[in-house]
Amino acid sequence: MSVTPLELAKVAATAANEKKVEDLVLIDVSGSSDICDYFLICTAANNRLADSVIDEIEEKVGINCAEKPISIEGREDKTWILMDYGAVLINVFLPEQRDYYRLDKLWGDAPCVALDLD
Repeated sequence: MSVTPLELAKVAATAANEKKVEDLVLIDVSGSSDICDYFLICTAANNRLADSVIDEIEEKVGINCAEKPISIEGREDKTWILMDYGAVLINVFLPEQRDYYRLDKLWGDAPCVALDLD
């Protein structure tokens, strides 16, 4: 099964949304980054939720896209966890770290992708 980076990002966004994250944003950086095509950024209210979000994303992307993350960084501290799927980087922040790093502002010129999540 082969999925596009956008499809993978949307599956991950849906999984994160099911865990009740806040400020979920998908940014298309394909026109301005050599690192990846999409950044998925969200905020988890606490460490336990951040850990749960990562598990949910890993499970749903594995089931629906047959993909595993290349790496997961920051899982020990659970204040900023980065999941690397190659063309898609998923960032799960706690509120304080999200405010501090402001990745969505850093990539503010890149277009956001509508997610249509309920």
